[in-house]
Order: sequence, then C-alpha cells, then structure tokens
Amino acid sequence: MKHMSLLLTFLLISSFLLAQDLKIEVVPDNIQMKVGASLALDASVTDESGKKIDNRRLAYYSFDSRSVEVDSTGKLTAHLPGEHQIIVVSPSPDGNYLRKDMKVYVAYPPVTTIKIDEVPEKIYAGTTFPVKITVMDAMDLVRDDATVELTSSDTKVATTDAFANIHAAGPGKAEITARHEDITTRLNIEVVPNPVANLEISSEMNQARTGDVFHFKATASDAEGSPVSDAPVTFSFQGQADDVSSSASGLIKKDGRFVADEPGIYTVTASSGPFAASKTVKVLPRNVSRKIEVVGHGSVNTKHTSDFWVWEGIDGRDYAVTGTWGADGTAYFWDVTDPSSIKKIDSVQVDARTVNDVKISEDGKICIISREGASNRKNGIVIIDVSDPSNAEIISTFTENLTGGVHNLFIYDNHVYALSNGEKYYIINIEDPASPKIVGKFELDTPGHAIHDVWVEDGIAYSSNWDDGVYMVDVGNGIAGGSPENPVAFANYEYPSGAHHATFPFHSQSTDKFYAVMGDEIFPYGLDVNSFNMAGGFLHFVDFTDLDNPDEIARFEVPGAGSHNYWIDGDLLYVAYYNGGVRVVDISGELMGDLYKQGREIAFIVPADPDGYIPNAPFTWGAQLHKGHVFYSDWNSGLWSAKLEPEKPKDVNVESK
Repeated sequence: MKHMSLLLTFLLISSFLLAQDLKIEVVPDNIQMKVGASLALDASVTDESGKKIDNRRLAYYSFDSRSVEVDSTGKLTAHLPGEHQIIVVSPSPDGNYLRKDMKVYVAYPPVTTIKIDEVPEKIYAGTTFPVKITVMDAMDLVRDDATVELTSSDTKVATTDAFANIHAAGPGKAEITARHEDITTRLNIEVVPNPVANLEISSEMNQARTGDVFHFKATASDAEGSPVSDAPVTFSFQGQADDVSSSASGLIKKDGRFVADEPGIYTVTASSGPFAASKTVKVLPRNVSRKIEVVGHGSVNTKHTSDFWVWEGIDGRDYAVTGTWGADGTAYFWDVTDPSSIKKIDSVQVDARTVNDVKISEDGKICIISREGASNRKNGIVIIDVSDPSNAEIISTFTENLTGGVHNLFIYDNHVYALSNGEKYYIINIEDPASPKIVGKFELDTPGHAIHDVWVEDGIAYSSNWDDGVYMVDVGNGIAGGSPENPVAFANYEYPSGAHHATFPFHSQSTDKFYAVMGDEIFPYGLDVNSFNMAGGFLHFVDFTDLDNPDEIARFEVPGAGSHNYWIDGDLLYVAYYNGGVRVVDISGELMGDLYKQGREIAFIVPADPDGYIPNAPFTWGAQLHKGHVFYSDWNSGLWSAKLEPEKPKDVNVESK
C-alpha cells in the first residue's frame, strides 16, 4: 500500500507499544534486490522461545512505494535503486502492537554516461563558470549519488573545484575532463581576456518592507562604455538587522531578486570577475499583524471532528456541515447565520467509522459525504438533500468502484470527484442525484502511486498525489481538451519530501501570477488518538505562470506545527496548522523566500477547549472564510468561528530610487 489514510497512517506506523515477550520475525532479514525484481517476505509473530503465534494480523508498509513497493501479502517489488525502508506491524485489540523496521537495499546499475550542459564558446578570464553535470546509468536514471571529478589539462588557463566550477585563470585553451570511475567526458574551453572595465548595480526601490522583493540589475561595460551583455554576474548580500539579537537573513536569486526576512540595512553586491558594485537598501518591518478573536463555538466533544464546509442555503441563511473521524459515521448540520451562536440543527448517520470529507454543491442543495470503515466494506459516497439543512435527507448511496474507502472528494458542476482506495479518483455525474453514474477516471501509472486530495476550480482538477506531487487535470476548462468524461493532465510539479496532500490554486491579484499552493502532511512524532499531538510540514508556493516550467519560490512554515487544509481569499491565506491552530497570512505582492520569517503572518488563533473530546488539545483540521468570518473545524472540539479585525492603514511607503 502506498499511503494509508490520513491520520490512521501514522497511528499505525508510529504509535505502537512494544510488547515485552513477543516480536516480529522476517525472512530474509537482510534484503538485497535488483531493480525490477520481486521478493516474498515470510513474516511471523514469535514469543521469546521462538514459537510462532497464530492469528496475529500482519501489515506491511513502504516509506517510499515509488522506490520499493510492498503489498498486503508481504511481496516486495523494487522499482528504484538505493537504500529504502519498510516496516512490518502487527496490531492487536489488547494494545500489544508490534513493529519491525527493515532496510531494503536495491543495487545501483552501472554508470554509463556523463553529460555536461553547454558552456559558452568563450569564457572571460577572472570569472567562474558553474558546470551542470548529469550522470546517467544503464537504466537511464539520473545518479545524484555518483561523484564526478573535474580536472583541467592546463591550470594556467583554467582550474576546477570539487563543486563543478571552472575558474578561468588566463587566456588560452584547455580541456576539462569529467570522470566517474572509468567513465569520462571531455569538454574543450577557451578563455579570453575579460573586456569588463566597469560594473554598475541598480534597483527599482531603495526602501521596502520585509517580504517585499527587490529586483537588482547589474550592467557591465567595457573601457569605452559599451555594454558587455554576456558578462557573468554573481549576486550576494550582507546586512545588519535592526534587532541586534537577530541575523540579517534573506534570500537572493541568480537573477538579482532579493528579499529580506528581518528589518535592517542590507547591501547587495554584484560581481563579475575582479569587478564589483554594491547598493545599500533599507528594509522596514512588514507591520501587518492584527487581532483575531473567537466569535462562536459549536461543540463536538463525544468524538473526533473531521472536515467541514460552510455555505449559504437556498433560504438565504448560512449553514455548515461537519464530518466525524474514527467514530460512528455521523455528519452534523449547523446553522451559522449568527456566527456567535452556532446551532446544531440536524445530523445524518451512515454505515461508516469515518466521514472524512464533506462538500456542498454550488447551488447549496446537495451535500456529498465520504465513507470509510463501513461494516459491509462497500464505503463509497452518500448524496444528501440539504435544501432544508434542518431536515437533511439521504437521496442515494453510491459505492461502485469505491469500496476501498473514499478519503476525500469534491463536487463541481454536477459531478463528484471521489477518491478510490487512495489510488485514483472517479468522476461521477449526479445531474440526477438519485441515479449517479461514473463517467470518467484519473489515475497515474507511476510505481506505488497514491492520491490524497482533489480540488476542482475553473474546470481544472488539482490532484494531490503524495510523492508524485500535484497534477493539473483539464476536466472542462478547455486548456488541454479535457472533460469529465476525458480528464487530461497538462502540468505537474513534485518536491522531494513526498508528503504532498492538498493543493489550492491562487491567482495573485497584485502581481497577476498564478500559483499552486501545495501543502504537506507529516506526523514526525506519530499520532495518539487519545492525547495531544504535534504535526510537521509546510506550504510550498509554486509559480505556475509558465505551466511548462513551474518554480517553487516561497514557503510558509510554522515552527513546531504542521499544515493541513487551507483557504485563500484575495491576498489572504487562512491555513489550519493542526496543533498550531489557524494562521492568517499576507500573500500580497510578489512572493519569495520564507513568508513566516518575513513577518507575513497577520494573526493566529488556537482553539483550546477544556470540555473537548480530548481537553485542551488543539488539532485544527481546516479553515474557510465565509461572509467576513473565519470558520474552522478542530479534531478535538468541533466547529468554531472567529473574526479578524479590519486591516490597519498602511504607514510604510515604498521609496523608488
């Protein structure tokens, strides 16, 4: 199995109590494989004398199924080389949980080629040129683990270093050799006299706030004042923070974009060979903080609360629906017209342990809830008439191809996008909600692929696929000729952690840039369903303005907490950060670097409830802005509303040069 369901994943793999007299034995214990090979593990639970214990359930999980996949029987399949980790667990109703961690070593194929990206025909003396080297093996896999040594045939012309840089020493020609064991590639270079006699630096601003992006431009010219357009330029910075106890940190890009985390004085330097030019700028506090206060609370203290949705009903009043987790399959309906007096008005109970996700149709008439842990193992979705939320009535239940459990879903334009067994999603036409029918499906074909979430906006489905990142899928937008019957993927971005669980599209009103905000879900300390928990992970801001070249440019990370579901309205981000509560973030203007360090957090609120299902253990699941109020659900305490005070008048002017 690639990824287990949400919180249950980490409950199973991280929160086990070790038995003192029982252990898991696995044969073979030392696992070595080749790519493409399969191996059946023989696992059993034994007592201290080595006797096998019957009737103990065993489960197998891989930390990276794209590399090594393991099925429910313990069959391993190796997809990618390297050292990987799997675990074998044996749960027991009496709390006697067992766990065995195992390493799987998959042999690397031999290296076959070393590729060097193109370099300029001529390199100016006194400059440094970074060489991009790609090592490929017999499987056409990129080998980042392979060490490559660079050498020069004439060190008077050029030298090299351990970081794949060529340092142009003086005019002449030289041969650069890249070597890994017995594989070599050669590159001929020519170093010419450096024509640069002067270097100037400029920026469009002299003063800005933390988080604002400066654009520095360097102009090189020769002795006669003519521009040298191909002169290589390197940017760097140093600074002094206003707070003497803080470092003047920030981020500068190769193209001269610079952003500061701390208020202070910063000097940005452009250099080209022996020439350099600097400019000093002032960075002021961002000063965006505001107060946020609790307005109302709809308590759920007999079970865990999962996701929620707030909407305006057809009668003009405002309502919410909340799911429940690991309980009895109940979904609650609330009247939130007065956010200070949240009232439970109805509930629906279905055959499930968890109603993880809930969504409402655009017209406010239909509610869809997901089912996991049904007694008959059919799971699927339940379609509910909420024309009158105080009298919610089930219209139909749909289970076709969804028996493995529906963890998340979305409703858009009379279609439901329902995850199936954490691997794919089916597209279900509900124009007649009493007779839903499958019309399409989206699934990746990568090894061990999995999916956690799907969000649909403007005819594009944003499919969040853990290790495989986000896939943008045309389901009616027209950008790639797709439709619900023919979903077509047209863009993708993944990041190394493989913890991508949710995506929210964001078109910046202030910059006209298009971002996909991608959130992690990580439980580094495991999950205890009966106690306080801490999560990890953060939001990745990926610039998708150029769909073919997505660029991860910013992050928002709260120390000691982890991201979950979130909402964007205008230039404000509302993100549920599990044990960190709800955070409200300024995402106006160009984004770059660490948004938390830059002081872009406007406010936060943590829902501690002494009468909660687990008292005073905030674990906020999701946040949504509705008619000026921030609504949020909490795993241990139910549904909440809060109000953010109006924006303060801006007292900082950006000065131009």
